[in-house]
Amino acid sequence: MTCDLSRSLLHGYLDGELDPLRAEEFERHLESCSQCIAQLGEQESLRASLQSAQLYERAPAGLSTKIKRQIASAEAESDDQWSWVPIWRWIAVSAAIVVLVAVAYLGGQRILAGRSGVEQAELTEVIDAHVRSLQPGHLTDVASTDQHNVKPWFDGKLDYVPPVRDLAENGFPLVGGRLDVLNGRSVAALVYGRRKHFINVFVWPESGKESLIPATGTRNGYQWIYSRAHGMEFCAISDVSAADLHDLTELLQE
Repeated sequence: MTCDLSRSLLHGYLDGELDPLRAEEFERHLESCSQCIAQLGEQESLRASLQSAQLYERAPAGLSTKIKRQIASAEAESDDQWSWVPIWRWIAVSAAIVVLVAVAYLGGQRILAGRSGVEQAELTEVIDAHVRSLQPGHLTDVASTDQHNVKPWFDGKLDYVPPVRDLAENGFPLVGGRLDVLNGRSVAALVYGRRKHFINVFVWPESGKESLIPATGTRNGYQWIYSRAHGMEFCAISDVSAADLHDLTELLQE
C-alpha cells in the first residue's frame, strides 16, 4: 500500500467505514510508516478538538482587566450599601462572559458549517456527473479499449494530458473517455469496466490546495475514493464494491 492511498483511506478508517480486509491492510501499513502514523494522530486530535466544541475567539484586549476591576470594586463596596447591588454586578459580569462565549462558539460553528457546505457541493457535483454518464449515450465521447486512441483524443481539449492506461489484465478494461465539468472547469473522465459495472475516474492537475472532496465514502449507493499521484488528482466513483474501487485506485497510482 502506498502512502498516498493510505492517506486517502485515513478518514474512512477513522469513521469505521473500511471493510475488514482494507482496515487490516491499512493497519499493516501503519506499522512501517511513521508519516502515516503521525497523520493519523493529527486527525484524531483534530476530531477530538472539534467534537469538544471548544471553539472560541480571543477576548478583546483589556476585557480581563475590566472584569477584574469590576469584581474588585464590588468587593470594596461599604457594608451599609444594599446587599443586592454587588449581586447584580456579579450577574451582569457573568452575563457578559456568557454572551462572549456564545458569540465565539456560534462564529466557529458558522465557519465549520460553511466548509461542510462547500464539501457537500463538490461531492454532489462528482455524484451528479457520474449519474449523468450512465444515461444512454452519455458514458463516453471516445469509446475505445485502446489507450493509444483515448489519450490523444484529449489533445487540444484540455490544458493538460490525463494519464490513460488500459487495465484489462487487472480486471478493469478501459471503456473510453469523455470531457466533463467539475467545479466550473473541464476535466477528463476516464471510464473503466468491472464485470457489468462502470467506474468513472475524474482526473485533473493538482492545485496545491487541500481537496474539498472527502477522501472516501458512500452516498446514494455510490462509493468514491479521492487520491493524488503523478501530479494529478483522481476521484474514482462507482457502485462496485469498496474493495474493487480501492484496487483500481492502487493501479492508477503505480
